[in-house]
Amino acid sequence: MLVLQRLVDAGNSVIVIEHNLDVLAEADWLVDLGPEGGSGGGRVVAQGPPEKVVRGRSHTARALRQFLAARALTPAE
Repeated sequence: MLVLQRLVDAGNSVIVIEHNLDVLAEADWLVDLGPEGGSGGGRVVAQGPPEKVVRGRSHTARALRQFLAARALTPAE
């Protein structure tokens, strides 16, 4: 994650294809493709900052919403 943030801080645009919720939660902008994988996908079902995407009904929205809620309950180290 630190490497990606360093690239952004240096003024670069970074595009990443990722399923890791830690990475998704820190993104500036998400493009969620679906509604399913493979032949059932390929359409944009949501886009925007993570805070907007979690309000949707996609698989990504549900998983990210649960992840962020659990992270909010975990005390900072």
